[in-house]
Amino acid sequence: MARYRGPKCRLCRTERTKLFLKGQKCLTDKCPLERRPYGPGQHGRIRKRLMGYGLQLREKQKVKRYYGMSERQFRLFFERAERMRGPTGENLLVMLERRLDNVVYLIGFAYSRAHARQLIVHGHIRVNNRKVDIPSYLVKVGDEITFKDKSAQNENIKAVFDFNKDKEIPGWIEVDREAMKGKIISLPTRQDVTLPVEEHYIVELYSK
Repeated sequence: MARYRGPKCRLCRTERTKLFLKGQKCLTDKCPLERRPYGPGQHGRIRKRLMGYGLQLREKQKVKRYYGMSERQFRLFFERAERMRGPTGENLLVMLERRLDNVVYLIGFAYSRAHARQLIVHGHIRVNNRKVDIPSYLVKVGDEITFKDKSAQNENIKAVFDFNKDKEIPGWIEVDREAMKGKIISLPTRQDVTLPVEEHYIVELYSK
């Protein structure tokens, strides 16, 4: 398996928020946001006060980049959230949290969400013992996420799982480290979304 290098972290400095695009590296002093806590470029140190549309766009872009989605994918998720009962913003965030690529990352199978998408698309991940190669697949209560048998023996994959052995696991996911397996024991709630975001700005943006 080719070595995973991950996306560049200048996005974190643009947003001035840790988006964990580099996975666990964002928890160390090597995080680009720790070394240069300001935006990239000549005028990066100048803090601009955002208002109105600027605030709305920033929150949308922050969530989009955090979960690694295109504009079209994000819009489709928003439209689906609108049709559900309850607050649209909360529905959106809970659905995004249930994406398979996000769950694979949270379990500790990958260094980052981008790495998780790579594993899924390449066919390494199984849901209830069936191959699922769609990163946007929404997990349900009772779903079990594992590697396919051959992938579970791969030394690179074992190294990733060992690297994440001390990672904090959300309460809605149960991890069996011996079996290299994760299980969804409940659906996530708004409180389980750790990204600092004000979702009502996203709703306002798309409601225009």
